[in-house]
Amino acid sequence: MNETASLRARAEIDLAALRANVRELRARAAGAQLMAVVKSDAYGHGAVPCARAALEAGATWLGTATPQEALALRAAGLGGRVMCWLWTPGGPWREAIEAGIDVSVSGMWALREVLAAAGAAGAPARVQLKADTGLGRNGCQPADWPELVAAARAAEAAGSIRITGLWSHFACADEPGHPSIAAQLTAFRDMVAYAEKEGVDPEVRHMANSPATLTLPEAHFDLVRTGIAMYGISPSPELGTPADFGLRPVMTLAASIALVKRVPAGHGISYGHHYTTTAETTLGLVPVGYADGIPRHASGRGPVLVGGVTRRIAGRVAMDQFVVDLGGDEVGVGSEAVLFGPGDRGEPTAEDWARAADTIAYEIVTRIGTRVPRVHLNATPAES
Repeated sequence: MNETASLRARAEIDLAALRANVRELRARAAGAQLMAVVKSDAYGHGAVPCARAALEAGATWLGTATPQEALALRAAGLGGRVMCWLWTPGGPWREAIEAGIDVSVSGMWALREVLAAAGAAGAPARVQLKADTGLGRNGCQPADWPELVAAARAAEAAGSIRITGLWSHFACADEPGHPSIAAQLTAFRDMVAYAEKEGVDPEVRHMANSPATLTLPEAHFDLVRTGIAMYGISPSPELGTPADFGLRPVMTLAASIALVKRVPAGHGISYGHHYTTTAETTLGLVPVGYADGIPRHASGRGPVLVGGVTRRIAGRVAMDQFVVDLGGDEVGVGSEAVLFGPGDRGEPTAEDWARAADTIAYEIVTRIGTRVPRVHLNATPAES
């Protein structure tokens, strides 16, 4: 059989599952507000539909990495509180200020650019000061904190900014008991106490990412920032499965078998012939590849559910396609190949793919490319 199926691939996004995950996370952080992190197109799930669903489920903030991501939310008509934190010199500060976006400041250069943009906009900027409590990426070092706090307070007194938040980020919250967790919490409390002693009165203090939201109630403060957990993926297999936390994976990635054919024993499969058939068999062509985000590192290992049986990729993942050995099974062209999903039907999960590619499940869902259409299911909340 040498026919080609018309439907190629799709990523189904279950917005009902996302809403349920948000409600579960809110319950686990009762007393704190919840920021739904929708950076990187909502971890590959579609930023605008996921942001809307999260707000419907009670999230009170949206979070993005880049200002462009935050501005896109505003352009889509999403109101409410939006924060972005990854800035570079010359960024769209004025546009963010005019859109009412909270901007993160980690150093004096950023504060100077915010002040210039606020002057140009004729409106105060909403600023959150980020403390580097030990992650060593963005954020202000404790030694530089007094200077930044003093300058920000002076700008606030002059009406140029409003300091809306003080925040930081964990390095090892996904490793329970890691000594850096307690050290970072102590550093954050100290830096918050110093800023408040100097007159800062923040609306929110926040440090908890997904793993801290799930396992460190002492880190919840006024707001938790949930990213990967909102999409139903455990931030670390060592912490537990999604089901252990009452979460459900939101994305299902599937493709249509594009070709089925019989080949003899000794037939090489895909580039380099890293796989050779050991007997006469049937092969199924799955029309997605590394250009769609399927990790080439999973060649020979990536699991796929076809015809009710979990198969492994036979040979290398190519740019647009890979092959599975059907072991002689007769599977029709157009049959569904499920790469990953919640696991309800016995299909692999994103965590299974992470193990196959020696990476983390975050990367598996985030890397699915734009050639794969997102199909958002349950866009309208069910009547309660």
